[in-house]
Amino acid sequence: MVNIEDLKSEARRVLKGGKVKYIIGYERASETWKANPIFLRTPEAVDKLVWDPTCFHNLVRFVVDEKRRKAKEKQPDTRPVGIVAKGCDSRAIIVLLQEKFIERMDVYIIGVSCESTGVIDERKLAKKTAGKTVRKVEFGEKQNYIVTTEDGTMDIPAAEIMADRCLECIANIPVVSDHLLGDKTKRAVARPFQSVEKLESLSQEDKWKFWTDQMKKCIRCYACRSACPMCYCDECVVDTINFAVTADTTAEEKAQRIKWLEKSPVDSENIFYHLVRAIHLAGRCIDCGECERACPVNIPLRMLNKKMEKEAKELFGYDVGFDADQPALISCFRDGDPEDFIR
Repeated sequence: MVNIEDLKSEARRVLKGGKVKYIIGYERASETWKANPIFLRTPEAVDKLVWDPTCFHNLVRFVVDEKRRKAKEKQPDTRPVGIVAKGCDSRAIIVLLQEKFIERMDVYIIGVSCESTGVIDERKLAKKTAGKTVRKVEFGEKQNYIVTTEDGTMDIPAAEIMADRCLECIANIPVVSDHLLGDKTKRAVARPFQSVEKLESLSQEDKWKFWTDQMKKCIRCYACRSACPMCYCDECVVDTINFAVTADTTAEEKAQRIKWLEKSPVDSENIFYHLVRAIHLAGRCIDCGECERACPVNIPLRMLNKKMEKEAKELFGYDVGFDADQPALISCFRDGDPEDFIR
């Protein structure tokens, strides 16, 4: 089990030595049981660090933001940014390295093993506690969580309230790190794609109805995109912000800047937006589940991306986020790749 004092000690050491610009980690949110991201800039601030089942945010999103800030600074601080990274977070870093968005020297990774459990699902916890006020959630010693509510302590098997992504996770140990904490035993996962099995069993018509019903709920708030560490384009192809059509806009300008879809949340536009985004994440999504967790209307976006991950695995033997030197899925091919889609 990750010892919080060991985590604090390492964070304090690198900050005191000036090895990093700052460290992105987790702190206890004010007046709640959840953890929030925190930016630690001094050794004294390290005491705020926490590590528990509520540390579900993928902090790599902030590494992307740091890269953007640095690009705009005339004299940027070139020291790396420290980050407390779970297994799925470390896979996101691998993809960013693959795509040359960042360099390895840009991040100092304090890896934390999720060991035999993972992080919780807030919705599952709320259902399990039946509306009771939660005070604290801690890791147990036997694949369980210890949940403290206003009425006392509950011992809950991890599988009952664990996030779905953790139930299927194949990287409970960080893939890459500069300092690794916690048990290094790899967890066996019998059915890494069980979340898509039920949907796959449906007929083509029922699948289409399922997704059209889901996409009708979308309000196009773009929370999914904002939470995703893989969405780092300065301008989204389906949500242009720099091109406005006016009375003076020429036909040539319109032709050069195609407007792919309207911003209004109508059914056809919603479906197009989410399908384009899923395709852009093919071979890149590391299954952190932040898109689905951030969605205010509970669209099962992770299921869509998980299906793409399964196709990449079964058709091309491709596992996302494990080798920074491996070519990206859509940038390479093998002689033995299936070609039945070619007409």
